[in-house]
Amino acid sequence: MLQAPEEIHLVIRQNQRQARSEARRNLMVAAMSGKGVNMADVAQARGLVLRERENSIFSDAWIPLAVLFVIIGLLTGRNPALLALGGVLLLIVAVSTLWKNLSLLGVTYERRFNQTRVFPGEPIEMTVTVGNDKFLPLTWLRFRDELPISPEESFISQTAAEISGSYTLYNTFSLQGHEQTERSVTLRFPKRGYYHIGPVTYESGDIFTLFTIEREHHHLDTLVVYPQLWPLEQLGLPAKEPFGEVKVSRSLFTDPIKTQGIRDYHPNDRFRDVHWKATARRGSLQTKVYDPSTGMTTAVFLNVATFAKHWMGFNSDLLERAISVAASIANYGVQQGWGVGFYANGSVPNSDQPIRVAPGRSPDQLGRVLEAMAAVTEFATSSIDLMLLRESPGLPWVATIVLVTGIVTDEIMVALLRLKEAGRRVVLISLADDPPPPGLGNMLTYHIPATVPAFQKGRKAATATEAALSAIPTPEPMGITFEKVG
Repeated sequence: MLQAPEEIHLVIRQNQRQARSEARRNLMVAAMSGKGVNMADVAQARGLVLRERENSIFSDAWIPLAVLFVIIGLLTGRNPALLALGGVLLLIVAVSTLWKNLSLLGVTYERRFNQTRVFPGEPIEMTVTVGNDKFLPLTWLRFRDELPISPEESFISQTAAEISGSYTLYNTFSLQGHEQTERSVTLRFPKRGYYHIGPVTYESGDIFTLFTIEREHHHLDTLVVYPQLWPLEQLGLPAKEPFGEVKVSRSLFTDPIKTQGIRDYHPNDRFRDVHWKATARRGSLQTKVYDPSTGMTTAVFLNVATFAKHWMGFNSDLLERAISVAASIANYGVQQGWGVGFYANGSVPNSDQPIRVAPGRSPDQLGRVLEAMAAVTEFATSSIDLMLLRESPGLPWVATIVLVTGIVTDEIMVALLRLKEAGRRVVLISLADDPPPPGLGNMLTYHIPATVPAFQKGRKAATATEAALSAIPTPEPMGITFEKVG
């Protein structure tokens, strides 16, 4: 009795350059002939297909065995059983091979998010849309999508998370020709950061599951989780003018919003500064006198280092608290109408460029600052004292420099004193265990220990709107007494 050997064939296409060149040629031939473009060739030509693998439980001996059955059936007087067995085997192989080759053609996979930028703990709804854009139905179609966290739904592989530190979302579909369906999952990120969804692997095959084909696509989506925001009073900072208000008698820069008074017009005054109502009353040209205030631009510097020496490691909890404080200060400044910038002695992910957001007052400035803070990692690329001295010349002279740091070293103190002696407005916010050491003179300093209300467990963080509304003072209740008439 003949028995087919049991073996599984595994074919992996490793030559990506050759596959990409072949896909480009197919696209050119399709364009010249006027035929439809194969989306699989488009993905392969763009380098979106990372890997393609074909699996089969079919043995190479099946076809010779089927041919042998047919020959024996013919030699034995056209034995119907052997002829039928051989014919069925050949038919199954032909149909399965064709079905496998066509199974992934016209298959589409799309992710949609109701929002891509959230604060920690806020839900993100991810909707997966799968389509079969061809007449051939698919009895089974399986997708594996890599996720950084586990969704709230139950169809998730927990084993993959324990082994590799990532989660795999499994979805299996059965689609008719030209059918489209979708499913939704909820993601909730507990910490700030940049999170990537993908790549995605999809697999299908023939109706008998004899042949399967699997492709992995470089289909990535990025979700940004902002740092936590807190009202300043929960951080132990004054809710009103936390960085003081410094006014000088003379200044090259003035605040066009704050007006001190008026004076007689001088020939070198700008025409737009003329106070026309006062001019009409006095009968002579009068010019507005602006307040030379320095509180309109704030540059927030964050020290990523949490130990005096980089080889000592890092304190992740201390770094997250420092980032949260810096984000809360930036949010407060934006709500006050200040120009806010952000600088950190780290680097942008997948780049050697420093984290730098120049001060600005655009409507999306807070989003830029929070996105930069979400990208901060624990690896410092330079010392914060050198960064302060290097970046300060590029800042407006009236800018207030706010340093948020988890450690205060002698080098940091020297850099701050140099900036102070040069006439800069400098504020130090320390999150170290001990208050800032003496020797900083009249420099404005704050100490935010880990015991402040914002950092206690169970405390709910605020959104940007909630943190802004908390800074609005609540008026005292007023009692009204009505007099009786008659």
